[in-house]
Amino acid sequence: MSSGATKVEMRGITKRFPGLVANDGINLTLKEGEILALLGENGAGKSTLMNILFGLYQPDEGEILIGGKPTAIQGPKTAIRLGLGMVHQHFKLVQPFTVTENIILGLEPKQRLSIHYRKAEQQVAELSDRYGLRVDPKAKIQDISVGMQQRVEILKTLYRGADILIFDEPTAVLTPQEIQELTEIMRKLVAEGKSIILITHKLKEIMAIADRVMVIRRGKVIDSLNVSETNPDELAAKMVGRQVSFKRDKKPASPGQPVLIVDKIVAHAASGARVLDEVSLAVRSGEILGIAGVDGNGQSELVEAVAGLRRIDSGRISLAGRDITNRPPRTISESGLGHIPEDRHKHGLVLDFTMSENMVLKTYYTSAYNKNGFLDYAAIEKQAKRLTEEFDVRMSGLDSEARSLSGGNQQKAIIAREIDQNPELLIAAQPTRGLDVGAIEFIHKRLIEQRDKGKAVLLLSHELDEILQLSDRIVVICGGKIIGEADPARTSDRELGLMMAGSGKTGSEPESGGDTHV
Repeated sequence: MSSGATKVEMRGITKRFPGLVANDGINLTLKEGEILALLGENGAGKSTLMNILFGLYQPDEGEILIGGKPTAIQGPKTAIRLGLGMVHQHFKLVQPFTVTENIILGLEPKQRLSIHYRKAEQQVAELSDRYGLRVDPKAKIQDISVGMQQRVEILKTLYRGADILIFDEPTAVLTPQEIQELTEIMRKLVAEGKSIILITHKLKEIMAIADRVMVIRRGKVIDSLNVSETNPDELAAKMVGRQVSFKRDKKPASPGQPVLIVDKIVAHAASGARVLDEVSLAVRSGEILGIAGVDGNGQSELVEAVAGLRRIDSGRISLAGRDITNRPPRTISESGLGHIPEDRHKHGLVLDFTMSENMVLKTYYTSAYNKNGFLDYAAIEKQAKRLTEEFDVRMSGLDSEARSLSGGNQQKAIIAREIDQNPELLIAAQPTRGLDVGAIEFIHKRLIEQRDKGKAVLLLSHELDEILQLSDRIVVICGGKIIGEADPARTSDRELGLMMAGSGKTGSEPESGGDTHV
């Protein structure tokens, strides 16, 4: 642990929202060359505290000291001037702009009356080399991977001279390989004397990279520990206030007939590239089929095709005996599909709608919530209240806009809505992204419950532990093709990782789109 000078001190920070005390008298200290992890449940107040430090919110009580001096941080410009930089969970990048244009935005080097792009690209390349971030200064944001976009966000902070970096859930959208690379980048940053505050739910990452961990529960600091003197079980218990099981107990699957049949489907991207290359698979009732693959290998496009969000060029998709190939999303939903989408903001919620409205997005037109063409708000609120209580969705009220909830609580709301529809097939795409260990345990139990009720579950996750623990069968996708199948009881995350990269053993042949069983 660093014994350097104190870089940041927050004293007695309190922040209230209507019906909620988000931060309750919090004290925090960060030293030079230290990685401090903030650990807590969804809605515990971690992001609120860091938004106060970065000037996005103003505290109701308390003070902030930077380098030992009391400081009023009126906004992000003040924070940046003080050497603070924040890498947000949802990136703040302009998609059509290049990497360089995003990094220099607002601080462009000038050549007479125009921007000196050659100098800017050189500065970006030098920063990139210095910290091992390896980005192409001329690439457009819309053309690079999520992991590469995160590197651009880090470079944005470094370009502005930040020596105190705040990472908000930095690995929520990264592959295992990208997480390892980010860990190395963080080590290089602290070796240069930078200080890092890491907001995360992932205990494995805290144990691997952090020096100290501060546990926050319901707006209050529960404990502050040296990572070398604690363990994941202790941290999990402090975070949620009870013992948490990391092992998922489930009885052997009893699969029945195929519910979803995908038969040799082909789809192309707007660029003309083939993103699904004669993909065939079947998901049976009473089983969880996991799809493992490095991000960008066709798994997202496969889900979009099944859910009616992407047209396929050839092949066939059937659900519960009905042909749903290229059918509208509502028709597919009514045929028995529940869909927990990969991108909760784009496909899961209407962020400016209330939580009550979001809980009936797929059913508002039915007789349960629609009387003679008018919405029955009493019935809608009753349904929303039941679901949000059952799934422990924390918010200030049912009239809260969806955007006001933490990412984890937004996710729990979507899962509640989809499971409540009692679908024949539940697609769970990154279902625990951004959730804490208590919520992950809860969601995993719900997915296993669906399987045990005889439902079919199609699981996509970048978390190999999640795939291995929950799946009854695993198929591996690479380059838009299903390249093999693995038995989770007889494979390891290393073997699965090699298969995902297109090397190593490929297991058995994947189950075909027909009724044949492996």
